Amino acid sequence: MLDTFHAQYQHTLMQQIVVGKALGLFIGLIGFFMLPYLLPEVSPLIRWGILCWYITFGAVIGMAAQIHYHPMLNCQLPWWLTSAIMGGWLNLVLTFFAYDVMQAMILRLFGEQGLLQSPFWFAAEGLILGLLIGFGVNRFAQRVPLPKFHSSQG
Repeated sequence: MLDTFHAQYQHTLMQQIVVGKALGLFIGLIGFFMLPYLLPEVSPLIRWGILCWYITFGAVIGMAAQIHYHPMLNCQLPWWLTSAIMGGWLNLVLTFFAYDVMQAMILRLFGEQGLLQSPFWFAAEGLILGLLIGFGVNRFAQRVPLPKFHSSQG
């Protein structure tokens, strides 16, 4: 029985990753083809980086959709919370690594006196896209109820 459960659990995890990657590919393709219209001088490496980033982003959100119990807090975690936090975190880390490029993109899009001047707004974008991909993963991938884990301290 345990082997059947693990096989079903693994199958479900792979479904969630595939759905997440497909949605990430869709978002990445939008970015890949829209970026030359928004920022004509942007490097092709940035375009390919956005495409690859959002495929990976979707896969990580798909994996995060499996996390629905926090053992230290001993509470259930809804999909929208884990997806949004993971998406925001991923784009926050991306902003740390590519701060200068993202700063130039934000300034080019919104101007010096624009509302959105900080590249850390990409973290908010990650929250929103994480929610959208998390919704798609939970809507289109099979979800298997996991056994309830209990803290060993009691």
